[in-house]
Amino acid sequence: MEMSGSLTCVVVAVDGSEVSMEALRWALDNLKLSSPSPDSSFVVLHVQPSPSVAAGVSPGTIPFGGPSGLEVPAFTSAIEQHQKRITDTIMDHARLIFADIPVNVKTQVVVGDPKYKICETVENLHADLLVIGSRAHGRIKRMFLGSVSNYCTNHVHCPVVVIKPKGDSSE
Repeated sequence: MEMSGSLTCVVVAVDGSEVSMEALRWALDNLKLSSPSPDSSFVVLHVQPSPSVAAGVSPGTIPFGGPSGLEVPAFTSAIEQHQKRITDTIMDHARLIFADIPVNVKTQVVVGDPKYKICETVENLHADLLVIGSRAHGRIKRMFLGSVSNYCTNHVHCPVVVIKPKGDSSE
């Protein structure tokens, strides 16, 4: 299946999952940019969770009347450094996939909540298409977390292609 036409900006969202790399491979194999102009590009986007998102909680208040409103700087910077290492690994892995392909690929890393930041970036770039992998969460987990791909499908103003994990027929 090959899609072409007037695609000048295709955003592919990647994270640490294999299915996101499958999504990148799928996009590069199946999509043709409208012209070989420098303005046409695939944008490989990774959203690095902010420390509070990564930790799942922001550091709690200090009990027993201790000082309040204090960040825990060592904690936050340790998470930031760890997240940056994860991001570098993900982007290196993505680069291996597009290294030998003669198309214009840009990379972009933003920090924040993936659901909102993917949508925001797609809008800012006036993307023609978003390609995203769907992680195989169980129904209960999906209910609480909400699926990033599902959220983006409903909130971006361009078509979305959702790549499912190989062998996943759940739904």
